Amino acid sequence: MRLAALLVTAILSAAPAAAQPPQSYAPGTSASPAQDAQTTDAKPLNLPVSLDKIREALAQPFIPSLKGMDERPMFRVEIQERQKIDELLQTLKFKSGPPIPGGIYGYEQQRIAFPAVNNPLMQPYAAFTPGEMMQVTLTSIVEQYLAKKVISGIASAVRSSAEQAAREDVRRAIEEYCAAQPHGGAGIQICDYPPIR
Repeated sequence: MRLAALLVTAILSAAPAAAQPPQSYAPGTSASPAQDAQTTDAKPLNLPVSLDKIREALAQPFIPSLKGMDERPMFRVEIQERQKIDELLQTLKFKSGPPIPGGIYGYEQQRIAFPAVNNPLMQPYAAFTPGEMMQVTLTSIVEQYLAKKVISGIASAVRSSAEQAAREDVRRAIEEYCAAQPHGGAGIQICDYPPIR
């Protein structure tokens, strides 16, 4: 890099000396072009840089001054995937159940005003006797597990009967269409097939 800068400097500084316009010789002067050529060869050039130093610098081997010039480049590919756990956590809703009658603060005031030890009948399920509480529990379990199966069974029965009624309507419509055609619909593709059951 330093050698290239020295070479460019030498070329640029030598160019103005060589590109000077020739002097005009007037008749009667003692100087002639041949004498001027001999005098310029005889006197050394007065350059701002030394050509010998430039030759010495160019003769030295090139040593790279940049760090890592001889290293091979290493390319890396990194794939970043958004974590699925973050997506799952964002979809979760941490809402409480149904709101407490009177609000959270009203419930807290009632709990403080009527402690469970001193006022057992003021507690949420105090209105139920042990037998009634068992009935409420069993009703909830039956509703949770059996009611869904019963509802899905009824829904599938209603759907199958609706599908059967639709098939019957289509069959009846095809029979009416074929009966209205000449020759009872002979030659018409839909009338040649047996009715759908």
